[in-house]
Amino acid sequence: MSKSTFLGAPILLVPPSTAVRRRRLKMSASQNPITTVTRLLWGQSLPPNLLISTARSTWSAAWHLMMSQLAPSDSAGRYTRPSSPFRLTTTTTTRSLHLYVGLPCPWAHRTLIVRALKGLHSAVPLSVASPGADGLWEFRPFAADSVVAPGLDEANGCRTLKEVYNLRRGGYGGRSTVPMLWDADAKEVVCNESYDIIQFFNSGLNDVSTNPRLDLAPPPLKKQIDRWNKIIYPNINNGVYRCGFAQTQEAYDSAANELFSTLEMVEQHLGSNRYLCGDTLTLADVCLFTTLVRFDLVYNVLFKCTKKKLLEYQNLHGYTRDIYQISGVAETCNFGAIMDGYYKTLFPLNPSNIRPAIPAACEREELARPHNRDLLSLNAVV
Repeated sequence: MSKSTFLGAPILLVPPSTAVRRRRLKMSASQNPITTVTRLLWGQSLPPNLLISTARSTWSAAWHLMMSQLAPSDSAGRYTRPSSPFRLTTTTTTRSLHLYVGLPCPWAHRTLIVRALKGLHSAVPLSVASPGADGLWEFRPFAADSVVAPGLDEANGCRTLKEVYNLRRGGYGGRSTVPMLWDADAKEVVCNESYDIIQFFNSGLNDVSTNPRLDLAPPPLKKQIDRWNKIIYPNINNGVYRCGFAQTQEAYDSAANELFSTLEMVEQHLGSNRYLCGDTLTLADVCLFTTLVRFDLVYNVLFKCTKKKLLEYQNLHGYTRDIYQISGVAETCNFGAIMDGYYKTLFPLNPSNIRPAIPAACEREELARPHNRDLLSLNAVV
């Protein structure tokens, strides 16, 4: 036996037996060379501590670099969501509209739901992008089923959403996000702020809507809707992202505490109210639903929102099933695409690229189970 060093660390070299040498000679040429070297050096044991610590430091540095691009943070490691540069103006009068969405995105899902509830399928055609390996939203054909599915760019024939943004006069060098409302005639971005779009769909297109009488933001409830949005957006909608994209323990702890304390508050409120604003389904409910329907699918595991599952909240889970069963909503929920969009795209959070099995509580049969929340109200407005 002799002593040597590896990366500065002393190791003991033991001459291999004749049988071991023979097995090594028979190794397939196609075997992974890294695996071969690892077995030659350490057999079935772990590599030296120095190598492990070096790999950990290297991965940590690479992770922080990738996260800085994926999810910008402040000096305390708290995720800070970039603002949307294209806001809807009151002068928007075009009727040559086209909606671009991505199915994993909860913000885009809002627009799909309001478009469905208001009966705007013909008035606002749709193109569904899917996340590409390079992080860009791209268009490619998929096998369609009974729910909305990714496909080609039906308005411009582009390969990626970035190409669509660049069609506007002067081009565009910013983030190409969904949802995006497009003026097909003017070749211009109308809006890429989700709440602006759902407000517009709710009240700005009633002359071409097949369900113009539905009002998801009635004037008497405006203050209540605004109050709920100010609670739900930072603590739940963005709260799950603040957990998943936190870059320090302190940032994660703060986000998780705010998320679950708010969920507990909403759980209690829904014990005596069918919807957030009582008997009437509103835009605030739509915004909350798109996060809740993804909670056990994605956020509980991938974003470390692990304190409780949605299934453990009796009222919140029943509320989610209630909205899911409203005519037109289930067709906007493509759970396979949602899971792929997170587990197979967010590499820094899931380097293995392995998508877990769908939780039983998220299966369509479970979501279609009777919720009995109609007993809370005899005059619900949906």
